[in-house]
Amino acid sequence: MDKRAKDPETTLKDEIADIIRDRILKGEYYIGEKIKETSISAEMNVSRTPIREAFKQLGEEGLLDYVPNRGCFAKGFTKRDVADIYTVREALEQIAVTWACERITDQQITKLKEQFDLMDQYTAKKDTKKTLELNSAFHGIIYEAAGSRFLAQVLNSYKDYLDKTRKSVLYTTDYLDEIREEHKELFEAISDRDIDRSVQAIHDHLAGSRRRAEAMWNLK
Repeated sequence: MDKRAKDPETTLKDEIADIIRDRILKGEYYIGEKIKETSISAEMNVSRTPIREAFKQLGEEGLLDYVPNRGCFAKGFTKRDVADIYTVREALEQIAVTWACERITDQQITKLKEQFDLMDQYTAKKDTKKTLELNSAFHGIIYEAAGSRFLAQVLNSYKDYLDKTRKSVLYTTDYLDEIREEHKELFEAISDRDIDRSVQAIHDHLAGSRRRAEAMWNLK
């Protein structure tokens, strides 16, 4: 692993954390498996200091457990974790779409349509990475339209957490059409300023998102 000139220890720590996170979320480390500093050090040809810092970061993210005198163990996500994540997210997103329907401007509706149209184009191209980037921007416009700085901050902080813990996980192209249809219904409901339809649409979308997450993480 090459060190970069700028802030090498921090960079190494982040790179090591990215690799281990990726393995945990892909199931290459099973839940409860011990992750040894010595093995990581030998494999990546790095000292133990950035490895320990990476372990600390992943522990804060909830992906590793440190047991005194025993070491670090992969934690990953359980089915209960995923259920909790989506239950909290749905409660927040339902508030966001309700306020968005009440407060959205014509200009914001236009921005939302532009994002959906781009999602539609990249879905047709089967460009998973770009589609998911546009997906994130689409939801960002809804948070903006909700008109609450506090709610936007909470939702964006939540999104930052998911981005960190799911950094390596991408939906397969099999799901892209499904995701597009969910966003189409959500866009149409919000653009009509229909609160009941919007709440139902976000419920359906997050139910689908949870099902896809469980499938990706092979949760039973």
